[in-house]
Amino acid sequence: MNNLAIGIDIGGTNTDIGLVNPDGKVLQHKILKTWDYVDHRPYILDIAEAITALLRENGLTEVGGVGIGAPNAHFDTGCIGAETANLRMKEEIPICRMLQDILGLPVTLSNDADAAAIGEHIYGGAKLMQHFVTITLGTGVGSGIFVDGRLIHGHGCMAGELGHAIVNPLSDRLCSCGRKGCLEMYASARGICQTYKELAAKGDLPDNFRGDELTCKDVGEMAVAGDPLALKTYDTTAYWLAIGMANAASFCSPEAFFLMGGPTRAGEALLAPLRRYFAENLLYIYKDRISIQLSELQSNDAAVLGAAALIHLK
Repeated sequence: MNNLAIGIDIGGTNTDIGLVNPDGKVLQHKILKTWDYVDHRPYILDIAEAITALLRENGLTEVGGVGIGAPNAHFDTGCIGAETANLRMKEEIPICRMLQDILGLPVTLSNDADAAAIGEHIYGGAKLMQHFVTITLGTGVGSGIFVDGRLIHGHGCMAGELGHAIVNPLSDRLCSCGRKGCLEMYASARGICQTYKELAAKGDLPDNFRGDELTCKDVGEMAVAGDPLALKTYDTTAYWLAIGMANAASFCSPEAFFLMGGPTRAGEALLAPLRRYFAENLLYIYKDRISIQLSELQSNDAAVLGAAALIHLK
């Protein structure tokens, strides 16, 4: 056995499989097209083949284990649930058992936000922390919570759905969960685009307005360049995100929040108002005790690193 690990990030489009060393560096990747698979059996076989190829190409016969970050992942059963959004494979996938049987290696599964928290703890800025929260900003908003040095799973392994905390009960923004006013509808990539479009509709449309083609990356780049409308968009995003984080602080008392994902590339356009609104809404007993930081995981490899770190989960 050695300290190398395999990390697997399962997304709706691609499955990224990486060989990770103990210093948190991805030595090599293999990519599968997740969307090509409608049956989980050939999918699992191809993942196993890719892992075997990674080991062979790097002169290895084994690694410390395999960690998998996936949507609708059930840590307790090692299965990806049936009818998972963004996957064409609609049956329950017993991915841990199947890969263990094929490879003879320990395999651990968790959702991507929990994997991100483990990754931050093992490879990132939370190495010396016992209490912290990671927040993943992307298509949705996820969170992983560490208390007393342990990841919180909760009943049914459902803890950490901060993105579905209702921060604006008067909102008309309908979330994919079926409720209105969830944090995800303001702090996710799509929420940021919606805010920009709504603000643009209230005034004169900017010359560079792209309508349906607008992406969160566009808004972030405009904010960094000083575009007033994009800056106002990130100010609004920061306000609602700060409300969610201040509420989260009240029930888990973290040392820090670590943010990761595409919207964080806007840097201070997001962080400056976020820190201000967080301080304004934080319960006074936590004042000046909680920091807000960007993840120290390499952004391009963060998901694979988080997945690989799952082999350390107890």
